[in-house]
Parts: sequence; C-alpha cells; structure tokens
Amino acid sequence: MDWFDDWALTLAVFVPIVGMALVLLIPRAHEQAIKCTALVTAIVTGVVGIGILARFDYGASGKLQFQVNKPWIPLIHSRYHLGIDGIALPLLILSMLMVILCVVYSWGHFPEPHNPKALLALMLLLEVGMNGTFVAQDLILFFIFFELVLLPMFFMIGVWGGPNREYASIKFFLFTLFGSALMLVGFLAIFFVSKVHTFDMVVLSKLGAAGIAQGTQVLIFAGLFLGFAIKVPMFPFHTWLPDAHTEAPTVGSVLLAAIMLKLGTYGFIRIALPILPKGAEQWAPWIGLLAVIGIIYGALCCLAQRDMKRLIAFSSVSHMGFVMLGIATLTDFGLNAAIFGMVAHGFITGLLFFVAGSVQERYQTREMSRLGGLLTQAPKLGWILGFAAMASLGLPGLAGFWGEFPAVLSAYSPAKLAEGLFSSDNLLTFRTYMVIAAIGTVLAAGYLLWMLQRVAFGKVKPEFEHAHIHDVHVSEWIAWTPIMLMIVVLGFYPDLLFSITDGAVSNVTKAFGG
Repeated sequence: MDWFDDWALTLAVFVPIVGMALVLLIPRAHEQAIKCTALVTAIVTGVVGIGILARFDYGASGKLQFQVNKPWIPLIHSRYHLGIDGIALPLLILSMLMVILCVVYSWGHFPEPHNPKALLALMLLLEVGMNGTFVAQDLILFFIFFELVLLPMFFMIGVWGGPNREYASIKFFLFTLFGSALMLVGFLAIFFVSKVHTFDMVVLSKLGAAGIAQGTQVLIFAGLFLGFAIKVPMFPFHTWLPDAHTEAPTVGSVLLAAIMLKLGTYGFIRIALPILPKGAEQWAPWIGLLAVIGIIYGALCCLAQRDMKRLIAFSSVSHMGFVMLGIATLTDFGLNAAIFGMVAHGFITGLLFFVAGSVQERYQTREMSRLGGLLTQAPKLGWILGFAAMASLGLPGLAGFWGEFPAVLSAYSPAKLAEGLFSSDNLLTFRTYMVIAAIGTVLAAGYLLWMLQRVAFGKVKPEFEHAHIHDVHVSEWIAWTPIMLMIVVLGFYPDLLFSITDGAVSNVTKAFGG
C-alpha cells in the first residue's frame, strides 16, 4: 500500500475536481446522472479519507504523514508539498463527510433556480479548496486553496440565495478578498525576511522565528491576523457572516459554517503561531479580548434576531469566539480545546442550518414569530431541532460541551507562566476573559432555548393550522443521522479526538515552552 501513501492526499484533494468535470460534461437534461455522479465522487473522496484514517499512525500524530514534496514553481521557491498530522486529519475528514451529506440532502432540496448541475459542480469545487487548505504545507499552495473556496461560495450565494443575495455575495467576496490580500503580503514578508528564503511551512515552523526580529514578527502577524480573523470571522470583522448565511441556500450555509469558517482558525494554528511565535505572544491578549467580545456580542445579537437562520449565524460568531480564546492561551490545553471546538461546531451548527433550511422549505418562512408547534406538526423534526439546540448550548454528554468548557478553562492558566511568558497582569486579564466567556455560555442557553420554545413548542399559528407539514424525509434522515451520531460519540468519548490532536498540538506549543 505504499502507492496509497504516496497518492492519498493528492486523491483527497483532486478527485472532486475530476467529478466536477464529469458533472459538467453530462447534459443538464440528465438530472439523475448528474446527481449520481456527484454523489459517487463525494463518496469516492470519502473512501480515500477512510483509507487515510486506516493507514494513519496514531502513535505519531505529531508527525507529518502521507507527505508529497515535489518541485512545483522553482522560480519562486514554491513546492507541491502536502502532508497531514493530528491537527489536519479531523478537519479533512469533517470536510469530506459534510460534502457527502450535503450532496445527499440536496437531492430532495434543490433551491430555485433549479439547476442541480451547476450547484453540485460548485460543491465539488468547494471541496477541492477546503481539502487542499487542510493538507497544504507550502504557503503559496495554501494561499491558492484558501482563495479557491471564495468563487464557488460567491456563486452559491449570488445565484441560489435569498432576496438580498447580490449584496450578501459581494460583501462576502470583498471582505474575505481584502483579508486574503493582507495574508499574502504577510506570506511574502516571511519569505523575504526569514533567514531561509522558502515558503515551506514545515521548514519555517522548525526554524521557530526563522531569524525574524520580534518587532518584524509583530507586524507580519498583524497581516496574517487580519486574513485569518476575517475568515473565522472574529469581532469586529464578522459583519459579512450573518448576511451570507441568511441569504445562502441551505447546503451553502452548512458548508460555510461547518468547514469554511475553520480555514481561518486552522490558519492561526498551522501558520501564524509556529512560524511567528514572538508575534503571537504579543498579539495573544488582544486576540483573547476580541474573542470574548465576540462571545458576548454574538450571543446578545442572537437574542435580538427574528430570523431563525440569522440567529444561528450570530451563534457562530459567539461559538468561534470560544475557539479563538483557546488559541489565544498558546497552551496545549487551549489549542486542543480549540480544535475540538472547530469539529464540534462543524457538526452542530451544520445540523442547525440543515434543520432551519427544512423548516423554511415546509413553512416558506424563517420568521420565528410566525412559527410554532413544530413538535405537533412534525415531531421528529422538532426533536432533532431540540437535540441540535442542546448540543449547541454545551449540554454535557454532547460534543458542544467539550468545545466550550475546556476552552473557557484553558484561559485560567495561559501559556507557561512559570517561564515568564505572560506577566501577572496578563494572567489576571485571561482569568477575566474566562469569567466573561463563562457568562457567554449562559447567554447561549438563553437564546437557543428561546429559539426552541418559539419554533418547536406552543400552538401552531392559524395560517398553518390546516397545512400538511411533512415530517423528516428519507434524504434528511440519511444526511442528519451521521451528524447526530458523531455529536453523541464525541460527547461521551472526547478522547477519540483529543488523542489524535494532542501530539501535533505539542509541536506547535514548543515555541512557547509547551
């Protein structure tokens, strides 16, 4: 199976683009063939992921595996370098799984205008960018995959979105493109000021600061921070997200929440922290501050929403704040919590957007004041919404708890205080962040239970009393069951994920005395 080790990551990245080409070659009138081709492509990519899981050496999760390192653009010292470790593995598998489930769900829920060929082709192209970002080990290669996801999502929102789709798609594109431009400037600065002129992330990480002076690191980190923070998105760069989510078709919202937001947090952990450790040390308290502001601000905005989908969108701002708080601690505990939070948020918020889309399809509205009595008319759908809400608010026994509680707890002891990395004032600062973040978990319970009460409980509104509301469809059961199982499995057995990420996280925190 040596051939598989050599080709696994290339297949994981580029099988979807082959499938996309096949989808585009099939005449639009042959809708069933288009759907089957897209589904088979997504499943074949998932089979490659299963092979990676089976062949991965979990005892050496901190080591890059399945590496491919070939010359690519010698003129600019860029190489085709792919590799995967315990940080990237769960995110890559999450990406593959969610694309399969989105394709399955879309079979019975294609939005208007009805064009399965174009929508499925864009979903497969989106998978190329997402998978490639998680396995790229060269800064230029990373940037290309990181940017590739913009176009398919731009068209998914702009063509199949809601009434304000043009505004939302352009805002999404311009925000993220601006951040990416600053990120690229940061990558070029790393290349030119490091003592080894290379874009290889492995080499730069092993060099620590790569011979870059502390003041220069702080400036370069600022560029990377803006690029990644807009993608997360962190407060105050979050304003594109509620508009994009509100207008996007259901599968677009699911992929945006479950995978695309993780590209930013992954960039912090994979690139910004290990390559610019001194810059990270200086920025960490400010990242923590913006994270806790985002937690509270996002939660308060949720309490003010009338649109079910917009509420879930603002909840992502709050939940990603917990992820960024864990990253800001620069500790093994915090980074492990952050990665777990990324995966948990992918499953839970993905499920919430799936359910919100199905509710809209049945009632032709997402206005919570017009909804009610879902448990009466479609009890299974109502209970699935309740399950997702409980997972999102961090109920023990479900994955959301391990995404939030350890991140809050990690702020009690940031970095290695014994080695003087943070002053006593900063210790007090992070413990204050911990208290504020804990308040955020209470607010999360408030807005999620409020949403559940208004949508699922109570009496059916008069306008829908005599409407036939279909309960969960077969395609919905197939798409949602794996997500619910993973939420429960990770909730009861969090070490399934922590044991994979811990070794790779330790390599990142070595730069901070971890």
